[in-house]
Amino acid sequence: MAGFIEPFLLFLVIFNPVLTDSLSEEIEVLVFLPQNNSYLFSHARVAPAIRYAQDRLKAEYPGFHFNIHFENSDPANHALFTLADRSCGQKPDLIIGPVREYEAAGVVRLASHWKIPVISAGALATAFKNKRTEYSHLTRIAPSYVKMAETFTAMFEHFTWKSALLLIEDDMKERDCYFTMEGVYHLMDDYNVEFEIIHQEAPFKIEDIFKTNQDIEVVIMCAGADRIREIMLAAHRQQLTNGSFMFFNVDLFNASSYGNGSWRREDEFDEDARQAYASLNTVTLLRTVKPAYENFSLEMKSSIEGLGLYDCNDCGNVNMFVEGFHDAMVLYTIALQEGMKNGYTKKNGTEITSLMWNRTFEGIAGQVSIDVNGDRVGDFSLMAMTNIEAGSYEVVANYFGKNKTFQLLPAFSTDHFTLKRKQEKPKKEKEVENHSCGLGVSAFTGVTVGAVLGTVMLIAFYFFRKNYRITIQRRTHGEEPESVKHHQLREDSIRSNFSAA
Repeated sequence: MAGFIEPFLLFLVIFNPVLTDSLSEEIEVLVFLPQNNSYLFSHARVAPAIRYAQDRLKAEYPGFHFNIHFENSDPANHALFTLADRSCGQKPDLIIGPVREYEAAGVVRLASHWKIPVISAGALATAFKNKRTEYSHLTRIAPSYVKMAETFTAMFEHFTWKSALLLIEDDMKERDCYFTMEGVYHLMDDYNVEFEIIHQEAPFKIEDIFKTNQDIEVVIMCAGADRIREIMLAAHRQQLTNGSFMFFNVDLFNASSYGNGSWRREDEFDEDARQAYASLNTVTLLRTVKPAYENFSLEMKSSIEGLGLYDCNDCGNVNMFVEGFHDAMVLYTIALQEGMKNGYTKKNGTEITSLMWNRTFEGIAGQVSIDVNGDRVGDFSLMAMTNIEAGSYEVVANYFGKNKTFQLLPAFSTDHFTLKRKQEKPKKEKEVENHSCGLGVSAFTGVTVGAVLGTVMLIAFYFFRKNYRITIQRRTHGEEPESVKHHQLREDSIRSNFSAA
């Protein structure tokens, strides 16, 4: 019996790589990134991060060999057509990207149909939350807009705010701000939420919006930096930055397209802008720094400088997309290794996708948690101007999505986030206008007082007259018996005299 077992075990070890310590696999990775460097997730910005992760994984998982193919995701539908064309020969084992919603939708649908795992640092719109059908194989490695909106619901609950106005600048192309605020609107069903859409080309009167929304407590904005400044200056002119409103802007990616909180323009409005921005608070991603991240950041800057890109001055800056695409490689490798140990292969896309969900791992900037729905749990910071003279901002609170807690930091000021009660509007004059039939206030008041006095006099006269009649009747009834008596005596006297005759 022992002579049979030893050859059998040797057979399993040789022919089943799952049981070996060194797993080996060739992995085809298709990455969709735009070539246009105006995007924060362009090829020039993100590709070095993916290469960095590839080198790191080669050392930690020597049996895995990643063959990375970069494709342009711009213009719209190009990514979808590229995926279809490439799949005629060999389908990829993993797709990373696209980021933009309209491009990601088609790619994720087709990949889910073919059961190919897709990891994206984009596709953040609310619609991609539906993983039961068409987006079943999508894992979002960056916090979605709905996750960001949890920060606002936590603040509303903490500060007992009840109403909000959403100001959305919509370019009708990428529609990033539209999708961002859609997440806020979607999650705040329990509050009174109004919204106004600002079109970039259409004329827009900010003053009118504030006049028609006087009862709103909180204003949440997503717009370009210049538009944010324009709105805050208009609010300051109307004396609305004195605590009667809470102002927030969403600045997830620290870019001018999302209103980066910068008030200085070196123009004649800088002083007013600085004072106005003292009331503006910013919600942004929580930044965690560890030694590995510092090395990563330096490496990214060095890689960009080596490319000699003259149209991308800030490409060396590490943003959430750069981090996300790096972490996408790490997450997939962890899930693939676990899946292969359990008897799966890289072609079991559904199983590999499920192994990426409901998992926490160490990313390049800190701990990364993916929830049971395949969406990253988000941690966010609240920034406020703490030095008004210098016009500088500081993180005053943090929101942690995993345990849904709101943490106040030492720089937090309770007064800054306390709404001042708005003065009640006088209503008497308005009521006079509605009911005076065109009479002036003094004339209407005179008529009203005269009518009241006349009514009182009529009531008094009625009771006086009634009381007088009762008195007369009583006197009449009191004299009636004596009259009857005298009348009877006269009749008796006449009868007596008549009889005597």
